[in-house]
Amino acid sequence: MLVSYVFGSTIIGFFTDDPLVQQIAVQATYIMSLGYIFYGIGMVLVNAFNGAGDTWTPTWINFFGFWLFQIPLAYLLAKYFELGPTGVFIAVPVAETAICIVSYFVFRKGRWKTIEV
Repeated sequence: MLVSYVFGSTIIGFFTDDPLVQQIAVQATYIMSLGYIFYGIGMVLVNAFNGAGDTWTPTWINFFGFWLFQIPLAYLLAKYFELGPTGVFIAVPVAETAICIVSYFVFRKGRWKTIEV
């Protein structure tokens, strides 16, 4: 997270020389890097369900988190609130944080412990 945030422009510079692309990519890197911690924690929690044999819980969490929350939020922020690409970039860490929070509460509930493989 820190590396992406601090060295975002340097990292992007390796991929393109186009100043407009760099500007948008650096903005994306800065915004999305703010959610890396939640993305990592959420990924561990969701995959803990998989490891315990509970494959439906992560399926539903990801379905709702990405298809029914992140994508519509990105569209609303980009089009309705006229934020353009910035709205899409904001939707990613917001959705990842929401997925992390939901995963935490579902994990704490402990239903995954009752799944028989």
